[in-house]
Amino acid sequence: MALIKFSGVGISAMSACVPSNISANSELGYLVPQDALKKLIRFTGIEEKRIVDSGVCASDLCFKAAENLMEENNIEKASIDMLLFLSLSPDFISPPTSTILQDKLGLPVTTGALDLSMACSGFVYALSTAFAFAATEGVNRVLVLVGETMSKYSNPNDRVNFPLYGDAGTACLVEKGDYKDSYFMLSSDGRGSDLVKIPSGGARNPADMDSLKDKEREDGNIRRDVDITMDGLSTFNHAVSIIPKQVKDLMRFANITHEDVDYFVSHQANKFMIDFITKRLKFPKEKVPFCIKKYGNTSAASIPLTIVSELVDKLESDHSMLLSAIGAGWSFGTAFLQNRKIKITRISDY
Repeated sequence: MALIKFSGVGISAMSACVPSNISANSELGYLVPQDALKKLIRFTGIEEKRIVDSGVCASDLCFKAAENLMEENNIEKASIDMLLFLSLSPDFISPPTSTILQDKLGLPVTTGALDLSMACSGFVYALSTAFAFAATEGVNRVLVLVGETMSKYSNPNDRVNFPLYGDAGTACLVEKGDYKDSYFMLSSDGRGSDLVKIPSGGARNPADMDSLKDKEREDGNIRRDVDITMDGLSTFNHAVSIIPKQVKDLMRFANITHEDVDYFVSHQANKFMIDFITKRLKFPKEKVPFCIKKYGNTSAASIPLTIVSELVDKLESDHSMLLSAIGAGWSFGTAFLQNRKIKITRISDY
């Protein structure tokens, strides 16, 4: 695994943007019987999600989040040295969406731009990349944009996946400063690569007319080959067995105890899983923010969205956060951040 320590780098500002369209899970009676639907909502904790219009992309949500962040905090665009965009739903295969956003945001041509691709663990990976850039000589500020429109990959006739996924875009400013040490742990296990998957659309299995057709699967769900599929039970079992160990390993690496952690922010997969992991790690509930009730599983955007949504008035002074996520692949990302004040711009609608 990769164990990484950074000094003199931190997060100074964050923002988020969500679609204005609300999709309530209580309205999925056509898909799931009412009794089962109530159990599903109670298990996942997801009462509603935000869904983009057909012409809106993750980059559009990230653009508005970034615009709001820079305007609210009087950030000079010329001060941005690097722009990172992480998403499973880029605008195009080529060109990279990061360069499109650099131009759209009016950042100077001296700004480096880089696309990253990762699933639910993506924010931790993007943040570690941003910290690495900001820790080097010649880079002072990195704008990290993480957004997903997973609704585009979730079939409305799929009772397993459609109730879970929502859309969101986030922006995070990482910069040099008087920050205490931060710690990251990154690892992977490709043996689980088939358990959460979009089977077609890449170079291995290019999309064709057949992959765009709805098909009834062995589990009775209807999906296209370009839609996301997940083995929910295997995913849950793997997450609850691995994440607590990863968090404990990072805490040992950072030489911290539970008392050193102000907030434990987990990827918002489902409430039952987060509660299970939280209980195993023995974090009190008041240290564990949730936003899944309002926004669903927004994949890589879920951790920053949770911070912006639930900690908006709670990061006005020095604080610490422990972040943890598991993503398709499998990929794992855990981080312990010691920050000064983070200026949170309230969530905006698109």
